[in-house]
Amino acid sequence: MTETRDLPEFGYRYIPGPFQYSAGVAALPGHRIERIRFVEPVPLEEGFARVEKHLEEAGLPLTAFCACELRSPSAFTDEGFRQFNRAYVGTLERWGIMKGEANPVARSNVCPKVRPPKVPSFHAFSIAVPSSAKDASFVIAGSGEAQEGAGPYASRTIRYRETSAEALREKARFVLAQMEKRMSGFSAGWADTTAAQVYTLHDLYPFLKDEIVERGAARHGLTWHFASPPVVDLEYEMDCRRVIVERVIPG
Repeated sequence: MTETRDLPEFGYRYIPGPFQYSAGVAALPGHRIERIRFVEPVPLEEGFARVEKHLEEAGLPLTAFCACELRSPSAFTDEGFRQFNRAYVGTLERWGIMKGEANPVARSNVCPKVRPPKVPSFHAFSIAVPSSAKDASFVIAGSGEAQEGAGPYASRTIRYRETSAEALREKARFVLAQMEKRMSGFSAGWADTTAAQVYTLHDLYPFLKDEIVERGAARHGLTWHFASPPVVDLEYEMDCRRVIVERVIPG
């Protein structure tokens, strides 16, 4: 069974992951998750400032920040990704969200191939807000085709440096299973989602019907971002969510 941890004072629970992000978040009773997307990417530091202002204006604590979707200029090396993540979590530590290595905030971070941002930037973020609605809401963090754990990504990646149609199918199967495993921690599945997103530069049509649509992962369609995962030689990533309230604000 996938482990979850409740944070009543934050309004949500989460699935523990590595220090840079959790595997997913779900609203606790009395709360719901809302998603806010910028029209254009907002540089990371400015993005955090705008999130802080949004929360302040809404009368919410900084700890209501529960998930984000980032965009980076290009894929990182293992060491580059580690350094970026340490800088990123510094804000979560200052906000009182992250304690030690326990990070409850879910995240995706991908690299657009066309017109990428000049610096790591915010695409969207999610917050936990008080609500009397009974409907569940959750955000599952992005997952590429690398198994979780320590060590270099090369040693953990499914079909490492392979991009044949069959290799991509296998990568997709692995990632879809990761999504299902994470959703199971919230007693949820594809039938509960309101959106699913995929990030790849490769043709997914050969396995779109068999692996994604028939599985139920595209029940509301599938948003395909022409972007790569954040680490060199990763090729395929997905995330998904059940969020009833979504807003778009100027970049």
